[in-house]
Amino acid sequence: MKIENIPLPGVVVITPRRFGDHRGFFAETYSRPKLAEAGIDTVFVQDNHSLSRSAPTLRGLHFQAPPRAQDKLVRCGRGALFDVAVDIRRGSPTYGRWFGVELTEENGVQLLVPAGFAHGFVTRVPDTEIIYKCSDTYAPETEGALAWNDPDIGIDWGLGGAAPVLSEKDAAAPPLAGLKSPFAWEGGA
Repeated sequence: MKIENIPLPGVVVITPRRFGDHRGFFAETYSRPKLAEAGIDTVFVQDNHSLSRSAPTLRGLHFQAPPRAQDKLVRCGRGALFDVAVDIRRGSPTYGRWFGVELTEENGVQLLVPAGFAHGFVTRVPDTEIIYKCSDTYAPETEGALAWNDPDIGIDWGLGGAAPVLSEKDAAAPPLAGLKSPFAWEGGA
């Protein structure tokens, strides 16, 4: 596994090695021991699988507050998407900054989005499947959202002027400026 730290502390790009031949490929997409060697000790307790029929479907920016905050390990099972993490840890030197990466069926890249970050994605092609592991189960009473198009965050979703397909909840999400973040930066990841 190739593990890359990026400028937002705690967010990690993981690219599993693929073994392919005329039949297709095999990849080990998760190995707790290999991630632990890289200092990632997250225990995942739930897997989620999402299908977006239309492109560009945009989901996010979502988070769960403590005590039910979630780390997420996100990958694309079919199709293509642009996956984004936004730092929402009060006092963080990277507060409000975002990082995004293309996750596709072909490239096998994964994004580790730790608690303290809002998460979202936009699909690039129809019938895109997103598969992700979570470090806690879904707790709707703790969920929060931020506006996907908040100019203070300034995410370049690569929409090329197209209007994204949104849920009512995501269309009405508030901006970062009004967030009383339940997360605090602790001087590290």
